[in-house]
Amino acid sequence: MFRYGWAKPGDVNAFFGLMLDNVAVMIVLTSLIAGSEPEQYTREFVLTQMIPGTALGVLIGDLAFTWMAFSLARRTRNENVAAMPLGLDTPSTFAVGPLVLLPAIREGVRTLGLPHDQAMTFGWHVGAMVLVLCGIAKTLIAPFGSAVRRWIPRAGLLGSLAAIALSLIAFVPLWTDIAVSPLVGMATLTVILWSLVAHRELPGKIPGALAAVLLGVGLHFLGTWLTSLSGVSIVAGQREASSIPTWSLPNPFPPFAQTAEWWQTVFTHAVHYMPVMLPFALATVVGGIDCTESAAAAGDEYDTRAVLFVEGIASIVAGAAGGVIQTTPYIGHPAYKAMGGRAAYTLATAIFIGLAGTLGWFIVLFDWLPQAAMFPILVFVGLEITAQSFHATPPKHYPAIALAMMPALAYLVVVGLDVLFFGSYETRDVGKLVALRCLANGFIVTSLLWAAALAAFIDGRPLRAAIWFAVAGGFALIGIIHSPLKDSVLAWPWEVVKLMPTEGEYQTPYHWAGAYALAAGWSIVFACLAPPIEHESANVRDSA
Repeated sequence: MFRYGWAKPGDVNAFFGLMLDNVAVMIVLTSLIAGSEPEQYTREFVLTQMIPGTALGVLIGDLAFTWMAFSLARRTRNENVAAMPLGLDTPSTFAVGPLVLLPAIREGVRTLGLPHDQAMTFGWHVGAMVLVLCGIAKTLIAPFGSAVRRWIPRAGLLGSLAAIALSLIAFVPLWTDIAVSPLVGMATLTVILWSLVAHRELPGKIPGALAAVLLGVGLHFLGTWLTSLSGVSIVAGQREASSIPTWSLPNPFPPFAQTAEWWQTVFTHAVHYMPVMLPFALATVVGGIDCTESAAAAGDEYDTRAVLFVEGIASIVAGAAGGVIQTTPYIGHPAYKAMGGRAAYTLATAIFIGLAGTLGWFIVLFDWLPQAAMFPILVFVGLEITAQSFHATPPKHYPAIALAMMPALAYLVVVGLDVLFFGSYETRDVGKLVALRCLANGFIVTSLLWAAALAAFIDGRPLRAAIWFAVAGGFALIGIIHSPLKDSVLAWPWEVVKLMPTEGEYQTPYHWAGAYALAAGWSIVFACLAPPIEHESANVRDSA
């Protein structure tokens, strides 16, 4: 009798990668729209009203994909079938937050004259209705997914996704969280680059995403403890415990939202935002087709229409339960299968994310996990989406992708102004302006050094990457890169500390130099654990 080996040791690696990716996306949503401004959502509202339904979409989708893996294994009598990964769509998260949820609450306050609590419910209902409509559109398009792929040039869909991936998914966390606390963020990012981008194994085959988060959390709490002992600012502080909201079940139908007029207004505004969100729904359809083809290339022949149908239904269920983020198959099925994942990792992700969202665990995770430790995962996601966009597009269309990035860069400036002056990240923190200046000053040299280090990782030469990181640390110490001063002058670090604003206490030349020292140190550790593979770099030179 045939027995499907649905649970393997590799499922542990795959689970942590898929689970942490979903958790990071939910943290992004909360960071984008929660704050203390009159036209923002409270953190408690987001965590207790929006997150449970959002998590339900992941639960439904991953359970369905787990069942599909069992069905495919029985039909083909192949015990090595791996389930396709499904999770929350990162690009549309960066769209639904600032382009739907925040404008909707502003409409509730300014146009409809609603008090803040009712305006939050109105914005939430609009976002959930948009998700339901997107899910219906995806379900209707599912049978015609291949035709949509033929009709719309890939450079159009993937170019915009690459722009969002590079400028928002990767850069915004790099700016607002990683650069704000570089001693935590850069060390975590180094592990992400080595394990997930360069595809190198860690000792004991520890999942790269888990190792990075554990390292970041450890450095954060160690730095916090050392700060309390010495009085020297080392890492950005953690949220106060008093900010943790009390868990409660979502209440989608308060008394003021039980009239036909209310829902008619919600529906009208949701339709108004569909031109913004429909391209993201189409992109997930095309992405679902690509993911199915990728799985087929790895030996798992899933039915494309069934995959797209599950994606659409999961979004509808999530929206009907108050969720606001689309679900979508994730790129990387071959990678999950290569690391030994079968079906247990999607089942475990479904259960964990579903329970975390429904029972309030995410409230604790949000306040316990420092964002500088979580958000380097998003840098990997942004790099992966951008690389896949170019890989899947004909070379002659590369200029179209580049052109598609320009509006996103303009939007990035708007987001930056939002962060600094409106408080989209619940602060008017001058420290973020200092972090932005640190990333901008000497950016040509920074880009060269970062690219050289990552190329060394990919070539299997971590010692060479350590040298590049060490050079970067030396340059940061004297202001060639990451200078916190407006004029980006070269100066000794003790002189810079006297001149820089007090709000940049975590972005001094000492912090940046220390961050690169940690990155270099971990690169040396990687070199000891995994010696360079000479034939890989030789192949790269030959192909060039």
